[in-house]
Amino acid sequence: MSRTDLLARLGGGATTVCRCWRLVRRDGRAYGFTDHDRDLSFEGVTFKAGTGISARMLLQTTGLGVDNTEAAGALSAAGLTEAEIAAGRFDGAEVTAWLVDWSAPEARMVEFRGSFGDLVRGAGGFTAELRGLSAPLNEAQGRAYLARCGAVVGDSRCRVDLAAATFGIEVALELVEGDTLLWFAPGGAIDGFADRWFEKGRVSVLDGAAAGLWGAVKADRLSGTGREVELWQGLRAPLAAGDRVRITAGCDKLAETCRGKFGNLLNFRGFPTIPGEDWLTVAPSKSRR
Repeated sequence: MSRTDLLARLGGGATTVCRCWRLVRRDGRAYGFTDHDRDLSFEGVTFKAGTGISARMLLQTTGLGVDNTEAAGALSAAGLTEAEIAAGRFDGAEVTAWLVDWSAPEARMVEFRGSFGDLVRGAGGFTAELRGLSAPLNEAQGRAYLARCGAVVGDSRCRVDLAAATFGIEVALELVEGDTLLWFAPGGAIDGFADRWFEKGRVSVLDGAAAGLWGAVKADRLSGTGREVELWQGLRAPLAAGDRVRITAGCDKLAETCRGKFGNLLNFRGFPTIPGEDWLTVAPSKSRR
């Protein structure tokens, strides 16, 4: 049975239809929801009843316009929890919605494919913007010509292997002050890295309540009293002493840093000799030989 079978059933006045939703987070974890009163299973996912997710009217276009709709749901332990939404674990999650004949789930058709946009929590519930597959077409494309490197350190354009021991370390947090300040006692392995080595780098959380999240490093100071690593902003889940993190080297995107710190000048993606903006205002001058 297929979409054709479902349309035939709808044409016959059948009322045994419901909607099913599958969410796949960026970490690969999948969730299934249905507005039917019983659980349904297909495509390797169990769609749980009573989880309170539904959608408003879906506007779909035949051109390159962005499909536009909104999903609403209730927070629950079986579905989307407030803590997971607050931590951003569902940001950008892939969404697929089906219209399904619950008496024969093999008779179904896809109504929507896309991803979660902005999520807003309310009193015991949430609303989420749904972005269609054409949404990325509205994003700016192209390359900027700048003196500094346009790559992100460690990405496919940069090609630096941040997993190497030279550029990072896995370590347990010893003290967390507020949401942004991480402190390490002197004498540890992390002291083997130079002062400010991790500045503009990344802290990735490996376990604990914030596992899977990461933050950008604002400052990295090594002194005789220990090492302080400050994040630009707190993560969306709490950090605690004993949580293991991986801290990787930062890059200020200058050619000198690419050559001296990473030995990667061949992959430098900037234009260090490009004229600055003041060059446009320079007036011609006369010179005598």
